[in-house]
Amino acid sequence: MSSKPSILKGTRDFSSNEMQKRNYLFDKLKKIFYNFSFEEIQTPSIESLDNLTGQYGVEGDKLIFKILKSGNFLSKSDYNESSTYKSLALQISDKALRYDLTVPFARYVAQHRNNLSFPFRRFQIQNVWRADKPQKGRFREFFQCDADIIGTKSLIAEHELLRLYDTVFDSLGLTNLIIKINHRKILTGISQIIGEEEKLIDITVAIDKIDKIGLEKAKEEMYSKGISKKAIKKMDFIFGLEGSNLDKISVLRSFLSGSSIGIEGLDELSSLVSSFGDNALKCSLDFDFSLARGLNYYTGTIFEVKINQLDFGSLGGGGRYDDLTGIFGLKDVSGVGISFGFDRIFMALEELDLFPDLIHKKNKFLFINFGKKESTYCLNLLNKLRNKGIQSEIYPDFCKVKKQMQYAAKKDVKYVLLVGENEIYSNTISVKNMYDGTQKSMTFEQLLTLK
Repeated sequence: MSSKPSILKGTRDFSSNEMQKRNYLFDKLKKIFYNFSFEEIQTPSIESLDNLTGQYGVEGDKLIFKILKSGNFLSKSDYNESSTYKSLALQISDKALRYDLTVPFARYVAQHRNNLSFPFRRFQIQNVWRADKPQKGRFREFFQCDADIIGTKSLIAEHELLRLYDTVFDSLGLTNLIIKINHRKILTGISQIIGEEEKLIDITVAIDKIDKIGLEKAKEEMYSKGISKKAIKKMDFIFGLEGSNLDKISVLRSFLSGSSIGIEGLDELSSLVSSFGDNALKCSLDFDFSLARGLNYYTGTIFEVKINQLDFGSLGGGGRYDDLTGIFGLKDVSGVGISFGFDRIFMALEELDLFPDLIHKKNKFLFINFGKKESTYCLNLLNKLRNKGIQSEIYPDFCKVKKQMQYAAKKDVKYVLLVGENEIYSNTISVKNMYDGTQKSMTFEQLLTLK
């Protein structure tokens, strides 16, 4: 039986037109990355499951696409009716599709440390996979575009990455953007002040879900994790802080006066923002002390990019990680990185009609096939056109001219080239403009001048 052609939810096919747009965006990103002196790397789609597990929090670990071991994997497991999902998964799977690009990057740095110059500035554009519930702007397979600076604790690295965000979005014509920033040390300080420091991970995981499930449900989740209602109530003010960034810092500085690590986080944020001086970002910077970024490896400044005109989550995010390479044996190497949500940026450009018309290039010329003798002659001309860098093709089959013309029209080809016995004899080409219907006879040299 034949099966109905379909793809899995959360995955997509891309048409030729879509690929032209995607390549436009890829090229735009790469050009700016290189201008900022970032170097491109790639890592395998498959990583050891041990490398990935435990780096994304409890919720993130559930979304890792695991790969079954080869052969009769169940015969080598201790599977029985009392086996838990987690215990069984570890027995029958030891590999996984990469969940993000950051952990594989940490593995890459540790593995190739002797060949890298630190601080190392890297960018990477590749697929990642999440076993997530598909919805608008959320896919199971998608591209991430990451930029990282590793091997320095200097806030200049954060400055560079914020400037990179600003430059990329400005070059794409995306305006009315907000870069939300916070600091994990501030969140640590808040957990200290409310008396729940040991519950920091549970707090950040719950806060990170506010956009998805709402504030009240996030509070319920914190309470279910053993965080007292009194402690949760003490945090209420951070979810409603208003005013300028300086106003927010002033309020929080007073609240965190008893936490040295919290004050340290505030000082770093203030220093980072002041580093732009008069050369301010085009994007708005917003101190959002409810921003958590639920990944376990973040230790310092954290970022998230939102666009006001559209409602489909963030366009990017990232932050500082102090010892991510430590899990691979390379201790005390600090880095900071950001990710561009390629697919959401693509969707934003589509919805706001910001893709330029230039990317809709079609085949410039199409030779009509009048038979073996004529097509053999045209193949030589076709090769000459391509050597000049001109898009062109020949219809492969000898069939009715009407059918070939319909093919040209469907592909939006501008010029159809008709070369029969008379044209071969006179060394000319009949050129039909499919856009205005005109037809002219010309030499090959004249053909090259057509726009």
